[in-house]
Amino acid sequence: MKPFAALAFFLAFMALSAQAEPPSSFSAAKRIAEREIYYDQDRTFYCGCKLDFEKGPDLADCGYEVRKQPKRAARIEWEHVMPAYDFGRQRQCWQEGGRRHCRATDPVFRRAEADLVNLVPSVGEVNGDRSNLRYGMATSARAYQYGQCSAKVDFEADVFQPPTNQRGNVARTYWYMRDEYGIRISRQQQQLFEAWAKQDPVDAWERERNRRIAAIEGHGNPHVSGKATPPQPALPDRAAGNDEGLPNDDDDFSCATRKTCGAMTSCEEAVFHLQQCGNGRLDGDNDGTPCEAICS
Repeated sequence: MKPFAALAFFLAFMALSAQAEPPSSFSAAKRIAEREIYYDQDRTFYCGCKLDFEKGPDLADCGYEVRKQPKRAARIEWEHVMPAYDFGRQRQCWQEGGRRHCRATDPVFRRAEADLVNLVPSVGEVNGDRSNLRYGMATSARAYQYGQCSAKVDFEADVFQPPTNQRGNVARTYWYMRDEYGIRISRQQQQLFEAWAKQDPVDAWERERNRRIAAIEGHGNPHVSGKATPPQPALPDRAAGNDEGLPNDDDDFSCATRKTCGAMTSCEEAVFHLQQCGNGRLDGDNDGTPCEAICS
């Protein structure tokens, strides 16, 4: 190889190597995501609103109806699909001082917070409403839908329901965060995500987004590229030592069979089928309480 060609090859190799580094902070990740991943995309994640990173979302374009916060709805924010609370609370730094303390003391938390796989652009109000609510089916009468945007939030049930066309993306992102950072996922969430991933398979943009992220961070999401092993159920909380929000060994409910109230073995199972599986028949009066004979 001639000296000039060898030098050009070396410089190109070094440039590619330099790119394959994860962002150093959440702030840096947001800038990189806008500049290098979403530079040619113009839709928000949950609502599909036309977006401009400087001007904000075009709410009229997607028929969005503001719930309560017009100023926040007028801007684009970067949403952690798996909230920082979920991947932070399982770390010692969170127990000692919350998110700020984790940023200051825990490099694994900083890497997780800045991981581009977990970041998507969202209408600011939706990002704020979702906060750290778990994903599920918002079936109660008080659940709020943002106009023509089919995402729903249910503060009474602590549930956020993403639109159908993003549910598989949510599932695959959670599986990535579980595998990459050792985050536990409850059996109920795992079962829900398995159903969502089948309903909403990987599409062209999800695949291209993953390719762009891999070029920056050195790896993408194997659950998108098809290189992951089949997802495994989360450890029971007795074995994992978790006592916050994860089911016990005997809470092994499933959305595979659509059940009636007469087939429920407990109120907990009825609530699971209503909130996680979307079985609205269990709540005939739409008051948010399923199978009142056993849940009243």
